[in-house]
Amino acid sequence: MAEAFGDESRTVRLSPITTEGAAESLALLGAGKADLAIGRGDLGMPADAQTLAVLRKNYVVLWSPSGRPGKDSKKKASGKIGEIADLAGRKVAIIGRTGANLELLRTILVASGVEPDKVATVQFRTDEIEKLAQDPALDAYLAVGPLDSRITAAAIAATSRSRGVPKFLPVEASEAIALKHARYEAEEIPGSVFNAKPAWPEDKVDTISVNHLILARKELSEAKAAAFYRQLFAVRDTIAHRVAGAAHVTKPETEKEAEPSVHRGAAAVINGTERTFLDKYSDYFWFALLLLSGIGSAAAWLRRYLNRDDRDDTTSHRNRILAVVREVRDAESEHDLLASQREVDAIIGETLKCYDDGTLEQEDLAAFGLVLELYDHAVAERRATLLSGPTDQTKASGPTVASRR
Repeated sequence: MAEAFGDESRTVRLSPITTEGAAESLALLGAGKADLAIGRGDLGMPADAQTLAVLRKNYVVLWSPSGRPGKDSKKKASGKIGEIADLAGRKVAIIGRTGANLELLRTILVASGVEPDKVATVQFRTDEIEKLAQDPALDAYLAVGPLDSRITAAAIAATSRSRGVPKFLPVEASEAIALKHARYEAEEIPGSVFNAKPAWPEDKVDTISVNHLILARKELSEAKAAAFYRQLFAVRDTIAHRVAGAAHVTKPETEKEAEPSVHRGAAAVINGTERTFLDKYSDYFWFALLLLSGIGSAAAWLRRYLNRDDRDDTTSHRNRILAVVREVRDAESEHDLLASQREVDAIIGETLKCYDDGTLEQEDLAAFGLVLELYDHAVAERRATLLSGPTDQTKASGPTVASRR
């Protein structure tokens, strides 16, 4: 997986840490010394471990030899074994040294009504298949792995050669076990999966399964977990060309309760609820906009409050121009008009200075412009009147001169 991620120049890069087994890997994850770990679902999980993906599904395969073992004076039971209840007083070989397999067998025995203390067990390493097959004291065998496991297939073939055709024992209490223990699932072993002719098993067999998981700490960010999940399934086929077992990598179930729970980052990708950048931070954006808007409004109010004297001056200037307009309408000469214009020019200069200093708002300046327009019209009308000469009324009231011829 790490090589495939590197070759594809992906965003996520992996730095593998080799351990003695899943227990050590989970311990590193729990101690915060690793971001991801591979572990079996029925091992002791750290409290903050969550599932990113299912590496593979491990099926429990229980079988007994059909042939009788050699003479053994210490043997406490005889006869063939047809079901799990017949294992009482017998000896079961467990392939794999992990304590999880022993605990799994105990769980099956209890659910099947068999006291675990009445069943003797012995564990073999995965490289001791031939030794296991040649031991006549063994009455049944247990293997835990994927259905295409070479170890399980080799063990069944080896025991069949030395002890006879295998009899597969169904776990009839599989559904009850799955209900009581969320880390297990009720499954079926298909017929002929281990051999075609003769068919091993002849028909489907009920059993239970436990998953090998790719785990992450709960503290791993949703974005990183989602990126890893997408990247894993993007290169899964590439990995499968190098390691056949990679084809077993599947997505975890999010619709039912499981132990451990699915990481929120992987669940978001699976359920199509992954949030985009805007989804994640839109609330912050809106809050920032509201905050900036509030700050802007407060600043505008403060500025208007601090510049209230200048606004009062502007109002007084505007009122003064209105007064000048009334004076202009009664102006008697061009000299009076020029005097009013000089006064208005001074007022305009002061007003524009206030505008340049930022103490005068645009709407105040617009109102000031209306007053100036009114003043200009008044000056123009009065000037036109003065230029046209005295009115008819003025002429009528003027002095008359009598002349004699």
